[in-house]
Amino acid sequence: MWIDTHVHLDAREYGGDGAGVARRAEAAGVSMIVMMAVERGNFDTVAALAAGSPNACYALGIHPMCVPQASDDDLAYLRTRVEAAMGDRRFVGIGEIGLDFFIPELTTPEMREKQARFFREQLRIARDFGLPVMTHVRRSQDQVLKHLRQIRPPSGIAHAFNGSFQQAQNFIDLGLHLGFGGNLTFTRALQIRRLATELPLDWIVLETDSPDIAPSWIHPGRNSPENLPGIGAALAELRGVDTDVVRIAAHRASLAAIPRLAGLCAAV
Repeated sequence: MWIDTHVHLDAREYGGDGAGVARRAEAAGVSMIVMMAVERGNFDTVAALAAGSPNACYALGIHPMCVPQASDDDLAYLRTRVEAAMGDRRFVGIGEIGLDFFIPELTTPEMREKQARFFREQLRIARDFGLPVMTHVRRSQDQVLKHLRQIRPPSGIAHAFNGSFQQAQNFIDLGLHLGFGGNLTFTRALQIRRLATELPLDWIVLETDSPDIAPSWIHPGRNSPENLPGIGAALAELRGVDTDVVRIAAHRASLAAIPRLAGLCAAV
């Protein structure tokens, strides 16, 4: 099975056709996709999309780009919602959460502090419920690692990883897998391609981040989880192995990173 560990099927780019996107991904061989929530306002949407799509599941969290508008009540609601969702087999983790120090508006002292506070509380929720975290690490790898060392979830993924080899090893040492997607299909993405080639395959998971991070063959178009097998094939070519080797390894890594996937994949 191909597993897409990071998508946003409720994004406006899909025009309300998230369920159709999931069906087309399944026809292309993607047997499971993990949808990320980004704010309180889309918790219900991702849960409903997962409920209506046999090859979909979801995570709940508050994205760092949504932190400026979020309140402490949203964090309290997230904890309550997670507790209620533990009985939902399609609920698999906490995400998308993390830190973003790329967008200028998020780099002021006030926003850096608020991002850190929201990230830490969401790490506590993950730890308390034994759930993996899907972390946003844009220009923030070392700061994310600092908080992960202090509040350790059982597992998770460093989404769209683009750090150094040492940072990659630090995430692995903390039990987090590394997410790679469409970026590795560009010949100019030298650092990402080196990482994808040389890091332990057992610690790499595949993702599309749909509708974003489109692979080279459709860039700059709208991305879709049905492109995941092509991304897997590109990774296999980089590593000089058969595509099935990557598919099997990425499947196992995805189950290790997000353990609640195991029951869903067994039922597909």
